[in-house]
Amino acid sequence: MKNFITISIVDDDSDLAEKIAAYLNKSNRYRFLSSYTSAEEALAHLPKDRPDVVLMDINLGGMNGIECVRQLQPLLPNTPVVMLTVFEDTGKIFSAITAGASGYLLKRMPPSQLLDAIAEVVGGGSPMSAPIARKVLQMLKTMPAPGDESMNLSDREREVIDGMAAGKPYKEIADKLGVSIHTVRSYIRRIYEKLHVRTRTEAVAKYLRH
Repeated sequence: MKNFITISIVDDDSDLAEKIAAYLNKSNRYRFLSSYTSAEEALAHLPKDRPDVVLMDINLGGMNGIECVRQLQPLLPNTPVVMLTVFEDTGKIFSAITAGASGYLLKRMPPSQLLDAIAEVVGGGSPMSAPIARKVLQMLKTMPAPGDESMNLSDREREVIDGMAAGKPYKEIADKLGVSIHTVRSYIRRIYEKLHVRTRTEAVAKYLRH
């Protein structure tokens, strides 16, 4: 039984992919598994690689990362895909999320934050860089309000989802509330159940639209 999390990278910037791979292999928890420079290569090989997490560049040559995620979903339904980008493009953010991406990160984020984001997505979260989260919030505020499921949230659950809406990592939310990350994840599971959603982005969207 393996004791580490395997990561595959899809990015046409080979230098960046190598740097990420080297950083992953220095950690005790993660291992670089494979790297592909195109969506077509990734679709051909990732179903056989079966990584625990995929890091996907959004602006690939040929088929882009968003379409790659869409086609990869039925092939690896239980493997979360985190998008990597240099641009804070709101339209692409929502396209990627709709396609099935579980997170959206800026490439310029520090390597340590990337590891935190991978841990978050493995734990069922949807990590977003803070600038991306702000873009999402701005767009969500313009959307029409749904039903009143969010009224059923407890005060503590509201504190947790407020932190999620601000793009804060689970550890920061836990530290602010004075609880463990495990406790925060328990709150998040209950939030998902009450709001009838499956991802962080869906939960935040439904909560804010109310």
